[in-house]
Amino acid sequence: MKKVKVAIIGAGIGQKHYIAYQQLPEMYDVAAICDVDIARAQAFVDDAHLARVTDNFDAVLADPEVELVDICLPPHLHFDFTARAMRAGKDVICEKPLANSVADVDRLIAISTETGRTVFPVFQYRFGKGISQLRALIDSGLAGRPFVASLETHWNRGADYYAVDWRGTWKGEQGGAILGHAIHAHDLLTFIMGRVSSVFARVATRVNDIEVEDCAALSITLENGALATSSVTLGGGADTSRLRFCFAGVTAESGSNPYRPAEGEWTFTARAPVTQDQVDAVVNAVADPPAGQVGFSVEVFRALRGLEAHYVNIDEARRSIEFVSATYQSARSDMPVSLPIKDDDATYDGWTPKA
Repeated sequence: MKKVKVAIIGAGIGQKHYIAYQQLPEMYDVAAICDVDIARAQAFVDDAHLARVTDNFDAVLADPEVELVDICLPPHLHFDFTARAMRAGKDVICEKPLANSVADVDRLIAISTETGRTVFPVFQYRFGKGISQLRALIDSGLAGRPFVASLETHWNRGADYYAVDWRGTWKGEQGGAILGHAIHAHDLLTFIMGRVSSVFARVATRVNDIEVEDCAALSITLENGALATSSVTLGGGADTSRLRFCFAGVTAESGSNPYRPAEGEWTFTARAPVTQDQVDAVVNAVADPPAGQVGFSVEVFRALRGLEAHYVNIDEARRSIEFVSATYQSARSDMPVSLPIKDDDATYDGWTPKA
């Protein structure tokens, strides 16, 4: 099957995407790496897999061989570069957050419809054995009705992290720990337990001297009636993420790996009348799938080649941005906020503070 020629735009987090593509040589050729800092882009190009290095985004878009554009830029650039790529006839991978308002996501949905191009928002945390095992338990019927969930995103980010000029600012980063760090845990919550119906949030800036929040506590209600809490800080002693889901028939708990919570060893504990033997039989039957960025890239390839694929679509990305919008709206109003976000809601056009 024909390989996908991809261009990576941004050589920061783009390096991790490059490494994932190199693990899938039968699926991808990295045709170009584009960054304003040519030396940074050149530094991680593997001599065995030569890719053109450039600082000219328009030249990348004009290349007829480039089928897929992978946007790995600071958040405030995501909307513009994604829109330009689609209008140039390219399918697009875009790092989180896809856009900085629900309104902008709706504009990207309209452009996607107009151009026939697909946007693949990056939610690589969905891909891993632990999450696959939990999904198998849900699909088998053993998990049963969801009750509660707890999420911990306790990472350590200090002055060195915020030495990059666009970080920690509303203009450059567009948000704090809610947008840039806990967004994956909140996506996993909806992936496992369904859509959010309301959120009540408290946010604070307690760890660093920055504009945006670095601590948060959220109380979340799902459409199916389940409840969840999310604890977020960038003042942890180490980087840890932990997820715990309680269902009628099983309790599932992740390890503490901060960047790969879907992977690693999960524990699945049966709750009567479901037996541990039943749970173990389902869990042990799940094969080790491609995980993280590699798993995400496999699903994108399958989608581009017309095969059955399980990727995060743009409508799911909209729900992620809705949740961020509602969280900031709740924190400022000191009230719970219901979802979905509509075009007359206070944060529909963006959540950054007005001057």
